[in-house]
Amino acid sequence: MVRANYLDQERAVSTGINRYKADLRDFRFLMFEQFGVEELLGKAPYANWGAEECSMVLDEVYRFACEVTGPLNASGDAQGCRIVDGRVKVPDGYKEAWNKLYEAGWAALQMPEEFGGQAAPHTLSALTAEMLSGSNPAFNMYPGLALGAAEVIGTFGTARQKATYTKRMLDGTWGGTMCLTEPQAGSDVGSASTTAKKLADGRYAIKGTKIFISGGDHDMADNVIHLVLARVDDAPAGTKGLSLFIVPRMRITDDGVLGVHNDVHVPSIEHKMGINGSATCVVSFGDDDACIGELVGLVENHGMMQMFKMMNGARISVGIQGVAVASGAYLNALDYARDRKQGSSIKSFKDPTAPRATIIEHPNVRQDLLDMKARVEGIRAMIFKLAFHQDMVHAAESRGDANEAYHQGQVDLLTPLVKAYSSDQSFRVCEKAIQVHGGMGFTRDYPVEQACRDSKIFSIYEGTNAIQSMDLVTRKLMQNGGANAKAFIDDVVRFIEAHRDDALLADAVKNLEKAQKAVGAMGMTFAQWITTGQISRIPLASERFLEMMSELAVGWLLLEQAAIAVAKEKDVADGHPDKFFYEGKKAAAIYFAKNVLPGVVTKSLIIQGGDTSPIEISDQAFATI
Repeated sequence: MVRANYLDQERAVSTGINRYKADLRDFRFLMFEQFGVEELLGKAPYANWGAEECSMVLDEVYRFACEVTGPLNASGDAQGCRIVDGRVKVPDGYKEAWNKLYEAGWAALQMPEEFGGQAAPHTLSALTAEMLSGSNPAFNMYPGLALGAAEVIGTFGTARQKATYTKRMLDGTWGGTMCLTEPQAGSDVGSASTTAKKLADGRYAIKGTKIFISGGDHDMADNVIHLVLARVDDAPAGTKGLSLFIVPRMRITDDGVLGVHNDVHVPSIEHKMGINGSATCVVSFGDDDACIGELVGLVENHGMMQMFKMMNGARISVGIQGVAVASGAYLNALDYARDRKQGSSIKSFKDPTAPRATIIEHPNVRQDLLDMKARVEGIRAMIFKLAFHQDMVHAAESRGDANEAYHQGQVDLLTPLVKAYSSDQSFRVCEKAIQVHGGMGFTRDYPVEQACRDSKIFSIYEGTNAIQSMDLVTRKLMQNGGANAKAFIDDVVRFIEAHRDDALLADAVKNLEKAQKAVGAMGMTFAQWITTGQISRIPLASERFLEMMSELAVGWLLLEQAAIAVAKEKDVADGHPDKFFYEGKKAAAIYFAKNVLPGVVTKSLIIQGGDTSPIEISDQAFATI
C-alpha cells in the first residue's frame, strides 16, 4: 500500500537547503492519544490501514517534505513562474518534484483505490497535507487543485467523464483547476458573465475570462483540466443560473488521447507578494470561438452546488496551509531563540560582566514562543477534529450509524472556523516569528520572511474571511435547525463538567466556561437584530464572532490535551522526552485559557454594545482629500 521508492539520490534535485520542520510527536499525539484514530482502523472503510501504516506514512511524507519539496521552497519563491511561448513555466525542480510526488502516491492518499488512491483516513491525509504544504505551499497548490477538481468529477460526473478524467488527474498525468472569479465580479460569483452555448452534439462553446486562477497553466503535466462556471442561454440570474463545465486546455479525443488545442489561453500571470512558485493566471476561454467544454454530469444550472464540493474542500485545505506555514515559522523561531545570544539574563541585567544569554531566556521571547505554540497546536487540533468527523461520517456510511448527521453537522460548522481562524492566525504567528528573529527575521537569510509573505493570501482566497464569518452566522449557526451549533456547545459543556474540579486545570476550565457562555449568548443577540430589522449590524460583528467561536474551540481542545497530559505524565520517567512534551501541552493550554479566552468575553461585550459608527459615517468623512 505504501510506496516509498521516490528518492533516487543520484537524480535528486538539489537547488536549495530545506528549512522546513514539523513536530511528528504532536501529530502522533493527535492520532493515537487525543482522538484514538486506531479505533477506526482495520475495518471498513479503513480496513487496509492500521496504526503502524499511519505512523510509517507520517515518517515517509516528512522525509519527502524535507528532501524533495522543502529545498525548492526558497528557490521557487525567488525564481517564480513565467510565460514562455504562451505556456507557464514553473520554477526549476518543480517538475521533478511533481513526478516524485505521484510516484510516491502521496498526492491522493484519501481517494478511493479505484481512482488510484489509497483510501486513507482523512485524519492522516490532513497531517500529510500539512507537511507538504508547510514545506512548500506554492508547489503543493498544484496537486491540491488537481485533487479537488478530480473529486468533483468523481462525485458528479458521468461514468464516461469519471473514466476519462479522474484517474489521470490523480496520477499526475493531468492537472486541474477551479475557475470562478471574473474581473468584474470578484467574490460576487453570481455576477459571472462567462457563457456556454449548447452545440448540436451536446457539448458547449465556452467564452469568457477568469482571473486569479491558481495553477491555470503549468508545464508539469500533459494537460490542465479546468472546471469553469458559466451561464447557458436563458439561465436564471445570479448563482442559480450557473453551470459547471469541464474545459481541458487540450481537447481529448474519443480514444482518450490528447487532440488539438482547445482555445484556452493564459495572457498573463500575477506578480504577487508571496507564493510566487504558484502560477496565478488570467485564463481566457474562446478568444477564437473555438473553446469546447462539457457539462459536469447531465443537468444544467447545478454549477454552484457542484463547485461547493471543491470549494469546501479547498477551504479546509487553506486552513491546513495556514497551520502548516505557521508551524514551520514557529519551529524555526524556536530554533533561532535557542541559539541566538543577546543581552544578559533578566536575573543579572544589572551586571555588566554577566555572560550573554540565549534569547529564549528572555521572558518576552518565551511569551511569544508559548503564544505561537498554543495557537499552532490548538489550530492543528481543530483541523484534526474536523478531519476526524469526516472519518466518522465515512465510517457511519459504511455501518449505517445513526450518528452520521451529527458528524457531518460538525464538519459543516467547523469549516468556516478552520479556514478563517487558521489563515488569520497564520499571518500573525509568522509576524511574531519575525519579531523573535529581530532584524534577522526581516531578511531573506531566514525562512520566516517568506512564510509571512506566503501566509497573507490564505485569508483572502477561497472566500475572504469576512465571507466565511457571514457564512457562519447566517447559515451554519442555523443549519439543521440550530442542532449542529447546539451539539458543538454541548460537547464543550460536557468537557467543562468533567474537569471543573481538576487540581491543575480548574482555573483554566473556569475561563473556558465563561467563553462558552459568551459564545452561546451571541445567538440571542443575532436573532434579536434580525427580528428588529437591524440586520446591517451582523456584518460588523460576524468576524469578531467567528474569532470567539474559534478560540472557544481551540481553548477546549488545548485543555483536553492538557487533561490527557496530566493523566499520562505520571507514568513517564523524569528526563524522558515525553515528560517535556506533556509539560508543553499543559503550559500551552493554561496560557491560552488565561491570555486568550478572556478576550472571548470582551469580544462578546463589544458585539452587544452594537456600535454602528462604521455604517453611520459618511463616505466623505473618511478623508477630506
